[in-house]
Amino acid sequence: MPQVSLTVNGKPHTVEVEGRTLLVELLREKLRLTGTHVGCDTSQCGACVVHVNGDSVKACTMLAVMAEGAEVTTIEGLAAADGTLHPMQEAFREYHALQCGFCTPGMVMSAIDLVQKHPQGLSEQEIRHGLEGNLCRCTGYHNIVRAIDAAQDVMHGRVAELARAE
Repeated sequence: MPQVSLTVNGKPHTVEVEGRTLLVELLREKLRLTGTHVGCDTSQCGACVVHVNGDSVKACTMLAVMAEGAEVTTIEGLAAADGTLHPMQEAFREYHALQCGFCTPGMVMSAIDLVQKHPQGLSEQEIRHGLEGNLCRCTGYHNIVRAIDAAQDVMHGRVAELARAE
């Protein structure tokens, strides 16, 4: 069986996998990082989004062997060692941008990538367009968009901390 060497959330791993193993399976079953979810098995929902070498990727569409040598960040790798949440995670909490939580890890990972790629800032419409590959069956996206809008200013250093939701 092939081996895959990769760094996940800052820790190196070498894992034996079948050639057809998906990255999401490696993360969940081999490394026990279950924050990355499998929602649809068709790459439609975005619940499985992780960052591979800094870019958001649907882990259900990528073979684990394709991650050889890659830096992978999952939802578990976002918070600081002291438990301080990433600004996007904090915004999702503060703005009530989650309900059941199933889509939240993938939504947060996609939102971080979206904001990082647009340092000039994003309008509400651009945020909504940027989330088209992520489905939430509980909310109406309104609070998700508000959270991303608030977090982008913190992530780009335009404000020191998150404004509290009303």
